[in-house]
Amino acid sequence: MKTSDVKKMTVTQLEKELLNLKKEKFNLRFQKINSQIQNTARIRIVRRSIAKILTFVKQKQKES
Repeated sequence: MKTSDVKKMTVTQLEKELLNLKKEKFNLRFQKINSQIQNTARIRIVRRSIAKILTFVKQKQKES
């Protein structure tokens, strides 16, 4: 997820996206355990996207 996309989103949209990414991370972890994962780099991308979203959520909550 691009930083410019995250900046444009509202807090509620960010929270929904965060929930989706956490679910995806959970599923990827199970796929990794069962050796069914196709793209192992996706785990890293999801983790970093979660971190970006959390950072912007906290910034936007401080502002308001």
